[in-house]
Amino acid sequence: MKKAGLALLAGVMALGMTACGQSAQETTAAATTAAATTAAAADTAADTEAETAEKAAEGAELSGSITLAGSTSMEKLANAVAETFMELHPDVTVQAEFTGSSAGVEAVLSGQSDIGDSSRNLTEDEKAKGAVENIVAIDGIAVITNTGNTVADLTKDQLIQLYTGQVTNWSDLGGESLPVVVVGREAGSGTRGAFEEILGIEDQCKYANELDSTGAVMARVASTPGSVGYVSLDVLDDTVKAFTLEGVEANEANIKDGSYFLSRPFVMATKGEISEQSELVQALFDYIYSAEGQELVKSVGLITVE
Repeated sequence: MKKAGLALLAGVMALGMTACGQSAQETTAAATTAAATTAAAADTAADTEAETAEKAAEGAELSGSITLAGSTSMEKLANAVAETFMELHPDVTVQAEFTGSSAGVEAVLSGQSDIGDSSRNLTEDEKAKGAVENIVAIDGIAVITNTGNTVADLTKDQLIQLYTGQVTNWSDLGGESLPVVVVGREAGSGTRGAFEEILGIEDQCKYANELDSTGAVMARVASTPGSVGYVSLDVLDDTVKAFTLEGVEANEANIKDGSYFLSRPFVMATKGEISEQSELVQALFDYIYSAEGQELVKSVGLITVE
C-alpha cells in the first residue's frame, strides 16, 4: 500500500510538472506571437505613415505666378499652355503678354519676365547675355496649289515673288500659261503671321482671297486652277498638291532637321538653365516636355521637338 501511495504521488507530481511546462511554453508562445503582432502593426503603421507623407508631398499644390512675354506668333501655344497649367494647378497664375520676340527675350534678361517667347532662334548676343534657348515646338507651313498645276518646286525667291505680285502667271516659273491666284488667311491669323514673317513680306502680300480658316484655304485651292496657298503641315491631304521648296519636301522629318526652310523654332527663353529657375518655372517646363504637354503642342498645329 505504501509503495502504491508513493507511486501515485509521483505520478501526480509528474503530471503537475508536465502541465506547468506546457503552460510555460504556451505563455512564451503567446508572448512571442503578441510581440510579433505588435512589431508587424508598428511596421504597418510606419509604412502607412511614410506612404501618407509621400502622397502628401506628391500632392502638395504649387502656388504663385509665372510671367511670359514675347512672340505674337506663339500666342496660341502660350495661351493653351497657360490655361492648361492653371487647370492642373488652381493656385498658380500664368500671365502671358505678346510684345514680339526681341522684346520677350529682353524682358527675361532684364528680370521683368520669367520666360521670353521667341519665334526664332536666339542671337549670339542674346545668348552671351545669359539667355538660354529652350525649344518647345516647331512651326511648319506647307505651300499648296491645285492638283492640275504642273509646277512642283519653288525657291524661296519665287515664293516671295508669287505672294508680292512680282510673278502673276505660272508660265514665268516654267508652268502653263495660267494666272496666279494668291490665297491666304485673314489678317490676324497666326498662320498668316508666321508665313509672312518667315519670308519677310509682312504687309506686302497681294491676296486675291483672304479666308478665315484652314479648311477654307484648302477648299479654295483645291477648286481653283492656278491657285497658291499656305496651311499648317498637319492638315495636308490629297485634294491639293504641296510644293517642294528648293527641292525639299514638306514633312515632319525635314522640318525637324531644318532642311525645309518654311519652318522655325518656338523658343521659351530663360535667363540661365531651366534647372536654375524657380520651382514653378521648372514645373511648367516639366509639363511642356511631358507626353501630355507634347500632345498639347500637336493640338495647336505645331510639331513636337522629340
